[in-house]
Amino acid sequence: MGDTTPNPIHQDPGLDRPAGLPPRRGLIRRLLRWGGFACVLAIAVVFGGFLRFADSVTTLKPPAEPKADAIVVLTGGYQRIDQAVELLQKGAGKRLLISGVHPTTTPAQIRKMTQGSADLFSCCVDIGYDAIDTIGNAEEASNWIHAKGYRSVLIVTNNYHMPRSLAELSYVDPDIEFIAYPVVNSDLKSRNWFTDPNAMRVMLAEYVKVLLTGARNITGFGRHTGLRSANASGEN
Repeated sequence: MGDTTPNPIHQDPGLDRPAGLPPRRGLIRRLLRWGGFACVLAIAVVFGGFLRFADSVTTLKPPAEPKADAIVVLTGGYQRIDQAVELLQKGAGKRLLISGVHPTTTPAQIRKMTQGSADLFSCCVDIGYDAIDTIGNAEEASNWIHAKGYRSVLIVTNNYHMPRSLAELSYVDPDIEFIAYPVVNSDLKSRNWFTDPNAMRVMLAEYVKVLLTGARNITGFGRHTGLRSANASGEN
């Protein structure tokens, strides 16, 4: 009779695998399959979030009778400042802060651009030069709001910029009532804005910024002051 002793050099590879464990190839396939499902789900969530964001932006409307203690406009377009000055003239707020003005821009230039009266600007308009981005707008506005003792504030900015602006403001000052007064971007007035490459680019870029803002405000990672004064003091 022949020798039936197993060859120790050429053993069956299946003998070394513990009972009940799937083959290695099967495990890899399962991981790839579940990874693919996770990617598809993530894409669906992000796409669904964009649709919701786009719908909220394009349907956002200013209040019929705006009224608050004060008004804050975030710079980024003359149309925003025009609207904020008009609200101040109508008595929608006691005082106006124009946040994020470039250091080389003078109050006289802003007044001339908006055609506001010298008396109105002298008594009731403050110019903020410290903010360099939306985070800085929130910090600058918060400092101004607390210095004046206001509790409710109208926020004037473009409609696509409003969700991120309110998120930053609420993060810095959760106890203040911020009332959105959106200025409608001309590219988003049409219902078919998604066929306009420029409008789509603006919306996609802003949506990504909204996602990053949410992640940063939750984790605190990568958050900065957004103020020129803080940057200057850090360099000294």
